[in-house]
Amino acid sequence: MRRPLEWQIAIVKAIAQETAQVKTITLALPGWTAHRAGQHYDVRLTAADGYQAQRSYSIASPPERSGEVDLTVERIPDGEVSPYLHDVLVVGDAVEVRGPVGGYFVWEASSGGPLLLVAGGSGVVPLMAMLRHRAAAGAKVVVNDLGASLDGQLDNEQPANEVVAAIKAMGGDAIVFHTLTRGQPKGWTGYARRIDQPMLAEVSGPLGTAALAFICGPTALVETTASALVQLGLPQERVRTERFGPTGT
Repeated sequence: MRRPLEWQIAIVKAIAQETAQVKTITLALPGWTAHRAGQHYDVRLTAADGYQAQRSYSIASPPERSGEVDLTVERIPDGEVSPYLHDVLVVGDAVEVRGPVGGYFVWEASSGGPLLLVAGGSGVVPLMAMLRHRAAAGAKVVVNDLGASLDGQLDNEQPANEVVAAIKAMGGDAIVFHTLTRGQPKGWTGYARRIDQPMLAEVSGPLGTAALAFICGPTALVETTASALVQLGLPQERVRTERFGPTGT
């Protein structure tokens, strides 16, 4: 029988400001366990009066890094947890965590490919872990990556062109596509509409029906994309989905 995950006290090792609204928090874990790319950690805060708030945050770092994990957190103004993580937490602080959690939306280099990664907004975080794991493991799996965001400023501040460049850097020879659904910055050469079946046919077509698809983001995007891929001939069992909007609150 599998032991339930236990809460542990992690120490904040580093905090990186990715954008105005997104931070990556590096946690040193005394009870570190190697995660699988795509998993997450639960974070729990306890107030002086005993009130507790708990949220889940995707792991952005690869499992090859031992003793620590990176959690990428988007600040939600009216949230119970993310404002504390953004506005109060500093290096050296202790935070209560539990993980790694999740066993369905995961990819390991041994699983092979080719891979089709589709993300909406902050749904890119677990897919970043997959790309980083691929690079760290030296895997030669073919990857096509498609991301979608509302306008030319992904995650509220970071220019979409920079995001595409960053994904290309971590993915090595991964082919990266991006679509902006409301507005495009000067010089934009990517797609300029919502993800649809013709777009998916162009992106996934070269991979064939043996591709493994991982789709993460808002429910509408995930359901539309998964349905379109099945209609294009990708077997349903080859399509894995995870639904969420922001990376947490």
